[in-house]
Amino acid sequence: MADAKVIPFGEEPRPRRGQAARPKQPKPGKQAQGEPHARKQGPLKPVPEPAERADGQEAADEPRGPEPGTGRERAGRPGPGGGSGRSDWERRLAGGLAFLRRRVTGEYEVDEFGYDRDLTDQVLMSLVRPFYDNYFRVEVKGIENIPSEGGALVVANHSGVLPLDGLMMQVAVHDNHPAQRHLRLLAADLVFMLPVINELARKAGHTLACAEDAEQLLRRGEVVGVMPEGFKGIGKPFSERYKLQRFGRGGFVSTALRAGVPIVPCSIVGAEEIYPLLGNAKTLARLLGIPYFPLTPTFPWLGPLGVLPLPTKWTIQFGEPIPTDGYPAEAAEDPMLMFNLTDQVRERIQHTLYELLVQRRSVFF
Repeated sequence: MADAKVIPFGEEPRPRRGQAARPKQPKPGKQAQGEPHARKQGPLKPVPEPAERADGQEAADEPRGPEPGTGRERAGRPGPGGGSGRSDWERRLAGGLAFLRRRVTGEYEVDEFGYDRDLTDQVLMSLVRPFYDNYFRVEVKGIENIPSEGGALVVANHSGVLPLDGLMMQVAVHDNHPAQRHLRLLAADLVFMLPVINELARKAGHTLACAEDAEQLLRRGEVVGVMPEGFKGIGKPFSERYKLQRFGRGGFVSTALRAGVPIVPCSIVGAEEIYPLLGNAKTLARLLGIPYFPLTPTFPWLGPLGVLPLPTKWTIQFGEPIPTDGYPAEAAEDPMLMFNLTDQVRERIQHTLYELLVQRRSVFF
């Protein structure tokens, strides 16, 4: 190769042998001879170099921050040589190492209910999110009806044999709310009697479905979720799908009144079809000490494969909140008011379910 010559900035290179010389450009501020109207040219300015960080990566490879309406970060802009993918993996690796360091050193908090927010964000949500995003393809509506701060009580219908709808609702609130709020679910006693499930439920922020725990969380400004149908909802036969069962005695309304927080109705479509309940082996359920033993088209006939839910398309809609802060303190003891508010919440959820079912094109699409 020929020796390269360093050419000073702004100086024209000399023509090679056999190459015609370029016409000489006029100096700045002077007109070329024979061109009385030649345009003046200013001095050339150097092209700015891309900003560099201390670690040598270009600023263009930085992630662009959280995407509006989701709890996850966007990938960085593509850089030369696949810089965005490299940056994304580096960010994930750094986050994982930081999480492990916090677990080893004990630099994380667990509240009096056993809720481990760090573990929930980094691990538990990541385990549930593939079902939410890719399997059930959950569509969320009305997330703006959940307040950005302060307590709120989310009341939803319950269905699907296994309480997967509660987990999907928890991911929906966290990943779609602008403030990335955490939903603290009230669970039945059976959940906290099962080994492993008990510990995971506590770590994920769930607590016993009792008025004392719910009121304490609401007064602390948490978003609390409750499904008043209980086992009557998730254990109802397929022929009664999307028909709300009794909402108990209105205990959730009394709790919201005492805490002075709004009630947000929530309607979930898609969970009824994941395990079509065709029958209930009541004798076997009594022997096992469970509320029901489901008989579905796949369980128990296919063994462990029968536990796999059908990939239905879900829609979760949060309705307009019902305020309770305008009632006096003694309103929580008024049975007629509790009955009216309970019926109002139930009717809103049922009406929204019918609307969503009319809009739905298919169970699976």
